[in-house]
Amino acid sequence: MSNAQQMYQLSLDQIEDFIAATGHKRTALVQGHMGTGKSSLLTALAKRLPTHTPCYFDCTTKDLGDITLPNIQTADGQGYVTYATNEELGAHINAPIILMIDEYGKANPAVKLALLRLMLERKIGSYTLHPDSIIFATTNLGAEGVGDLLPPHARNRITVITARKPSNMEWIEYGINNDFDHTLLGWAKDNPQLFLSFEDVRDPDENPYIYHPKAQRAAFFTPRSGEAASDILKQRDMFDDQTLTATLMGTIGDRAAMDLMAFVKLADQLPSLQSIKDDPKSAKVPDSAAAVCMVVYRTLASLEKDWLDAWMDYMPRLDKEAQGMFANGVRAPKYSKQAMVMTNKKFTKWAMDNNYMFAADK
Repeated sequence: MSNAQQMYQLSLDQIEDFIAATGHKRTALVQGHMGTGKSSLLTALAKRLPTHTPCYFDCTTKDLGDITLPNIQTADGQGYVTYATNEELGAHINAPIILMIDEYGKANPAVKLALLRLMLERKIGSYTLHPDSIIFATTNLGAEGVGDLLPPHARNRITVITARKPSNMEWIEYGINNDFDHTLLGWAKDNPQLFLSFEDVRDPDENPYIYHPKAQRAAFFTPRSGEAASDILKQRDMFDDQTLTATLMGTIGDRAAMDLMAFVKLADQLPSLQSIKDDPKSAKVPDSAAAVCMVVYRTLASLEKDWLDAWMDYMPRLDKEAQGMFANGVRAPKYSKQAMVMTNKKFTKWAMDNNYMFAADK
């Protein structure tokens, strides 16, 4: 990838905006690192455009006969053939759709060819899509060496966009809104190298956590495998440490799992949520900065109106950096509980008393 291409990699939010604006006319092919949420664009666009029906087409499971099938017709003694299309393509829906053509770069060459007219002209078989229908496709980076290749004539029909990996703080914001394990979020904050691109790491030994085409790693950390690790961590009370370590190794890789387990040990320093709710002025304050960070992330993810006042009594006992971390989490554009916190009287008073912390944002 050229320096210019690296400079102009886009976030998924930017790509969503582009597809929503132009996807009814032009097909974007979103290429990016594995496990970074490219497929989540369909969910995001469906939420944004509720009048459209979301359709998912997985190219890796299709052959040419899965695109269209001949449908023999007769009229006035004459026979002719029309073509019925695969239901997953949504061409039969007489209304706007959002069609995601997933893993296009890995498709059988015949499948790639069969989909070109649909992506360029919005037509396939005997069908023409509704004029408001949106089409986009996804694929992995060719440099990852997993078989995502496109011939020049195919690329010339589409707009190729490179999605960048999220930063650790962007992923943490997503994790807070999706109830990720707080231990994992605290670990991610302290380890931004988990979200680096292999293109920025010449020697794979310099970053043993991520996928690198020059290294043989059975498992590694991606935003997707990190979410899987969260699911495991949230059930860790049901199995022993050996099982926890082994399953994390099989999910995010050996080195990442061992480092994460060291963070898990810190979780023992955390006060229980119940102790904060019942006695916020006496509940335990962790000794280490990492454990304090986990308390803040756990609170952002699980906070409810009935104990928000108790949290606001507890929070001033934390250091100013932790208090600022909570406030910045609340102010994040996509924080789902933002209105609830910002209208709380104790939070409003705290914000006024600590207005200097936000002076740099003005």
